[in-house]
Amino acid sequence: MSSTTGGAGRRPRILVTRRIPQAGLDLLAADSTCRVLGGSLPPAREQLLSAFREGWDGIVATLTERVDAELLDACPGLRVVANMAVGFDNIDLAAATDRGVLIANTPGVLTETTADLAWLLMMAAGRQLVAAQGYLGRGEWKTWEPQALLGQDIHGATLGLVGLGRIGQAMARRARGFGMRVLYTDEAPRPEAAAESGAEYRSLPDLLREADFVSVHIPLTRDTSRLFGDREFGMMKPTAVFVNTSRGPIVDQGALYRALRDKVIFAAGIDVFETEPLPLDEPLLKLENVICTPHIGSASVVTRNEMARLAARNALAGASGVRPPSLVNPAAWRTPAT
Repeated sequence: MSSTTGGAGRRPRILVTRRIPQAGLDLLAADSTCRVLGGSLPPAREQLLSAFREGWDGIVATLTERVDAELLDACPGLRVVANMAVGFDNIDLAAATDRGVLIANTPGVLTETTADLAWLLMMAAGRQLVAAQGYLGRGEWKTWEPQALLGQDIHGATLGLVGLGRIGQAMARRARGFGMRVLYTDEAPRPEAAAESGAEYRSLPDLLREADFVSVHIPLTRDTSRLFGDREFGMMKPTAVFVNTSRGPIVDQGALYRALRDKVIFAAGIDVFETEPLPLDEPLLKLENVICTPHIGSASVVTRNEMARLAARNALAGASGVRPPSLVNPAAWRTPAT
């Protein structure tokens, strides 16, 4: 736990729910009275609720804390919750807006880093790197073999993007360098977003049938929860590779396991899961045609520092009565009386 005070007059009071990179804490320390509630792990619910009752102008939260009506009601003077993430499915947006609490996120700063990881997973899964490492580690490598560990080519293949937002567009840019044909699906065609890469719009079923690689870049909502199940994996090519770096509950994890086990699809690269942390007895971990990483899409030093700084700027602005740089719910914004 840490705190800072100082300066003339009342400084905004900001709670940080768990330790974030020092770059963000330094900004908060300079212009607010702040308290860091937890360490590297998220606080327990009761600890979080108790802290909210202390009264704060702003909260810096991470995607591991569920900010719902109960927490919001525990802190009636709260002005802003700054989420250190692009997604904000951990926050009850309707409840916050009804109470006039501003919600902000950290878009843009993690786009390229997350696309880097998605591309890495796509290539690693397509070229069977998990199976290759196991093969070597078990001492099965005897000589160069003409038909061992054959993977799928990335260059010249068809990439299907489920979502053409910032990260989807970053993936499309990378695909151009590999001579890939790019398809995308979204709530509606996005010709301006697709213009740079020449991405072609498809319905989800058509995209799944045509794509050699399918990469998911959509937010978790009621409509996208468990969007991918047995039916969707059954539409994909048996040589297809599936990648998810968005949110775990978009995919029925049991259906993904069956699709990989039964060779309905070729391989997968997964960074997000229905339950996090992933239990050690998760069946996916027993397969060699999937590579799993622990939700590290934005995990580079530079990007996490920028996320922390943007979250801090959002919190400081909202707590001081200024519109946050990345406001998610503008309906909650009320221009302060002058």
